[in-house]
Amino acid sequence: MDNILYFGDNLKILRDHIDDESVDLIYLDPPFNSNRDYNVIFKETTGEESEAQLQAFSDSWHWTAATQRALEEMTETASPKLVDLINGFISVLGQNDVTAYLLMMAIRLVELHRVLKPTGSLYLHCDPTASHYLKIVLDTIFGPTNFRNEIIWKRQSAHSSAKRWGDVHDTVLFYTKSNIYVWNSLLQSYDEAYLGVKYRYEDERGKYRLSDLTGAGTTAGDSSKLWRGYDPTKLGRHWAIPRGVIESHVGVEKWEMMTTQEKLDLMDVHGYIYWTPRGKKSDAGFPQYKRYLSKGMPIQDTITDIPPINSQAAERLGYPTQKPLALLERIIQASSNEGDLVLDPFCGCGTTIIAAQKLKRHWIGIDITHLAISLMKYRLHDTFGTEVKYRVEGEPADTASAYALAEKDRYQFQWWALSLIKARPVGDEKKKGADAGIDGTLYFIDDAKTPPKKIIVQVKSGKVQVKDIRELIQVVHRAKATMGFFITLDEPTEPMAKEALAEGFYKSSGWGKQYQKIQICTIAQLLAGEEFDMPPTNVSFKRAEKARQQANEEGLFKASKKQIDLEEE
Repeated sequence: MDNILYFGDNLKILRDHIDDESVDLIYLDPPFNSNRDYNVIFKETTGEESEAQLQAFSDSWHWTAATQRALEEMTETASPKLVDLINGFISVLGQNDVTAYLLMMAIRLVELHRVLKPTGSLYLHCDPTASHYLKIVLDTIFGPTNFRNEIIWKRQSAHSSAKRWGDVHDTVLFYTKSNIYVWNSLLQSYDEAYLGVKYRYEDERGKYRLSDLTGAGTTAGDSSKLWRGYDPTKLGRHWAIPRGVIESHVGVEKWEMMTTQEKLDLMDVHGYIYWTPRGKKSDAGFPQYKRYLSKGMPIQDTITDIPPINSQAAERLGYPTQKPLALLERIIQASSNEGDLVLDPFCGCGTTIIAAQKLKRHWIGIDITHLAISLMKYRLHDTFGTEVKYRVEGEPADTASAYALAEKDRYQFQWWALSLIKARPVGDEKKKGADAGIDGTLYFIDDAKTPPKKIIVQVKSGKVQVKDIRELIQVVHRAKATMGFFITLDEPTEPMAKEALAEGFYKSSGWGKQYQKIQICTIAQLLAGEEFDMPPTNVSFKRAEKARQQANEEGLFKASKKQIDLEEE
């Protein structure tokens, strides 16, 4: 079973590439239809969000002609109940961003339900602005009896909101396809304050608390009979035996054969009963159950022990909807087994696939931008090295498909081209400003005493000529960059090559080598494995901590050629 990254619209990919009942677990964290876009991957050096990525999801959820066509298609193909529900939303709320969002989510959730195995589970991560609508949609598609949990994740400790309660949580809706599904019981750590209050006693077995040995109401069986002079019926109660304690000593079969009084005797023999200092007389207080502290508490539907990703976190990538790896690990561990297939149709920065790979699951990730696909590729490489095996579907594999992408969407082409050399996008190409002429940047460290040096990258998908190289040289000078790289889809002219060479060379003191200041590479060359001639770069896609530590230990400027190659990768 292959691990796959798909570039493209997840609706089309689900319909064309994902088989019926082939997926064990689905996690999705779609845009929430707020007034904000949700595909920012990088931040500028100032800490501000990079404008280029802000365009990636613009207008995705507005009511457009495409939305109207989707409604007409759904009317013909979806279940009558779902059609009635969506039309009801439109009737009440109107044709607007909210109903466009719900419609586009509904048709995708139908496909997700189709690809899910009968034993599979789906987790939909959303915020309270959309969760109540989405739950009704999910009830309609999956059936209300297959709703398992509304999980609350406390994503921040506090939030100051004007004239309302601070909104500090997200909602995760947990559904299964049937009543027979994968479930692995997980434990989470106890809160220390809770332990201090509840588990105040301790003996040779460990910490414990005192709990009732009786339950409310009387019964006709031996659970209401006397035991050692104690009569629970006088209190309107019956003996309530913790089954797990007895089974751990005698097994399931013997448990079923024992009387309640025999079970109580066994508990006393093994030290699970607490007697008051007044002894075992009939007029003494009722004995209590010594409930010992377990290794952890079963996971709860309110998650407060997984904090959000703070600004200093090693896993932080600058992606605004990035969720903690621990959160995805908990979901994947609870609802899948090793070797199962995990799908994330809104993959973003790839936390789901990182968690799935780490936990030995197979995975499929889908995203609609080359930015996200590129980030996931480098994040996988930084985290797992060469041990992770996967393929990418939807990326240009030759110049013909590169031309097709450029013709369809030149911004997606630009982002894809930048990813070929691990350059980070810069600025908003739809606006003119101080950053005009800079499509991407790379950085390298020449020596430990000076700041990283900048490389300016330009990408061209149309006809190129010598004036383009002259403009790049001007941008390099203006930005005080060290080098400039020019990526072109068309073949460069001879005057372009001469103009680039005339700019001369940069001599690197740290690497003891000269590098041509202005360089040109075609898409065909990059696809064939050729590279720009440059020092090892401090790549824009965030490195895994392990890789950084290894580089520091080996010594940046004493590295062998093999080690330098690893740094470049």
